[in-house]
Amino acid sequence: MKVKFEFAALLLASLWPLAAMAQSATADWNQTYAETGKGHRVGDPNAPLQLIEFVSYTCPHCAQYAQESEGELRLGYVGEGKAAVEVRHVIRNQIDLAAALVTECGPPERFFDRHRAMLRTQPTWIAAAQATTPAQRTRWSTGTMGQQMQAISNDLGFDELMEPFGIDSVQISRCLADNAKTQTIYEASAAIGEEFPVTGTPSFVINNVLQDGVHSWAGLQPLLGSITP
Repeated sequence: MKVKFEFAALLLASLWPLAAMAQSATADWNQTYAETGKGHRVGDPNAPLQLIEFVSYTCPHCAQYAQESEGELRLGYVGEGKAAVEVRHVIRNQIDLAAALVTECGPPERFFDRHRAMLRTQPTWIAAAQATTPAQRTRWSTGTMGQQMQAISNDLGFDELMEPFGIDSVQISRCLADNAKTQTIYEASAAIGEEFPVTGTPSFVINNVLQDGVHSWAGLQPLLGSITP
């Protein structure tokens, strides 16, 4: 019996690396999320390619980049453990701030779902912003910061946008009135230039190096391919 037991133990030990390799090969790193203190990251934190995206929600080029990069970046790079992607907010105006507060509202592990929804629907709520009346615009700049953010969210339909993620209007209102979070987002955006000389959006940092002059998926894609097989 002892011999049989030892043989079985040896057999299991020999099979363990194969099982671990199979598990690693099928792992989807799109399920691994983290708050970095400066943004939100998805993917293997030890991946050979570490990508930071600087994004403004009112930037049409950011929305175009998100649409063009989504499939290949999330499936071919992040999903397979080749890359981790971190999103950091760039606040250029009041709408950017309101949108960032809304995407930050709710469970951190669903941030990228809310981020994707905000960028995919950008043409709709940008059109709503362009159609606002002077009276609506006045509400965007009067009262407390929370009241201003709430007015923007109401006028642009951000509450309805978040409903599929289980976030109701009461929770959205609390998030928009969170002065500490507002300050954190604003200060993080203002401090970007101290770390990287970002001049436009979207902008990208690969392995701690800002990619000068690269502001699109067409410009970024070949750079990623040169780093990972």
